[in-house]
Amino acid sequence: MPENFVIEAYVFKFLFRCLAGVLLIAALAYPVDWAVWRVRVARGGGMGSVQVDLYTVAELKGGKEDYYPNGTAAIACSKSLYPQGGNGACWWVERHREVTQRY
Repeated sequence: MPENFVIEAYVFKFLFRCLAGVLLIAALAYPVDWAVWRVRVARGGGMGSVQVDLYTVAELKGGKEDYYPNGTAAIACSKSLYPQGGNGACWWVERHREVTQRY
């Protein structure tokens, strides 16, 4: 029976180290992404734009909603892994091309 606890402790340590490694990589990825994005902006290529469809959503009685199309617009985005400079990342905006504004 004691050897089962040894195996469980080993597995727990392994999973804890894996989780710590993933968190460390995520914590280090943001400053590196920001530095690469700043270099791209300095060279004139860190920003982009994506055409999105705009919709206005009005709440109706009974929990229903009515959608009104407002055309398309070009939205500025950052060419980076994370959102930078107050704009969303281009890869994210390209995958979410419908922007809704609720009333």
